[in-house]
Amino acid sequence: MRKEIALVTGAAGGIGEAVVRALGESGISVAAADKDGERLKSVAGKLAAEGLPVRAYAADVTTSAGAERLVAEVEDTLGPLDQLVNAAGILRLGKARDLKDEDWSATFAVNTTGVFFMSRAAVNRMVQRRSGAVVTVASNAAGTARAEMAAYAASKAAATMFTKCLGLEVAEYGIRCNVVAPGSTETPMLTSMWHDDHGRTATLQGSLDAYRVGIPLRKLARPSDVADAVAFLLSERASHITMHELTVDGGATLGV
Repeated sequence: MRKEIALVTGAAGGIGEAVVRALGESGISVAAADKDGERLKSVAGKLAAEGLPVRAYAADVTTSAGAERLVAEVEDTLGPLDQLVNAAGILRLGKARDLKDEDWSATFAVNTTGVFFMSRAAVNRMVQRRSGAVVTVASNAAGTARAEMAAYAASKAAATMFTKCLGLEVAEYGIRCNVVAPGSTETPMLTSMWHDDHGRTATLQGSLDAYRVGIPLRKLARPSDVADAVAFLLSERASHITMHELTVDGGATLGV
């Protein structure tokens, strides 16, 4: 029986790395892609040394040519792609009216346009085989306003709706497209938002001044918590689930 093949973007750290590990541990052959070639090489090398079927592919998802080239290279070297995980993402903080042009364009280039380029490149090949699964890692901020996160929230909202619309269009080919929306997850992206030793406590308890509730479960998500949700939606256990948004935030958005 042929081993399934998955392509994961943003694989050099945080949630992306956790997804690569989770899929590799389930026996899936994983193409780990990231723009940071050196860090990616280190991550993929570590996982491969543990016996996981992981191979590194340095790539830039913000260009159409880069996305097409990446998918083609993965299929040429590993075989037909069964799964795509859009986990690449960046965060630029700032009040909406103070954001620089570059902050806005860079955020959308990775978080939204990258999802479009990668999904188009992968799904056009999946359509020919009439099977496949896509999961986009978005954010609970896509549906809940957050102060100083306008660019990030807007980019994730766009990526979320793009993924759902894509899922509607390709359902007839047996291709499922879903979204995982994490909340505060213990990654470098989250800790970069903390200004002092009280950052963790403030995240858990929330902030009345910022109109932000805390986390009812009173703990941060681990990258593996998000990765498990991604792996489930890619798997046959979710074979009748598409256009769904699975929120993994410990109740931070109160189930809305």
